Amino acid sequence: MAKTVTLRIDDDTYDLIKLAATGERRSISNFIEYATMAFLAEESFVTDTEMDEILNDEKLLKGIVTGNEEIKAGKYRVIG
Repeated sequence: MAKTVTLRIDDDTYDLIKLAATGERRSISNFIEYATMAFLAEESFVTDTEMDEILNDEKLLKGIVTGNEEIKAGKYRVIG
């Protein structure tokens, strides 16, 4: 179910969003949703090239394995 979110932004930001929404032929609300989803998709996933670099970095992979083992053993501290 759709949710309503109140967002407070300054006039310059609003004008920029409105201009972008108009250029995309979207409502302001739809443009904000679209832009947010595009940003999250871009920032949340890696390309095949990036994944190949990760999987071929033995030092990084060893660090990830060690980190996971330390988490399972409770050897971590949350810093706020």
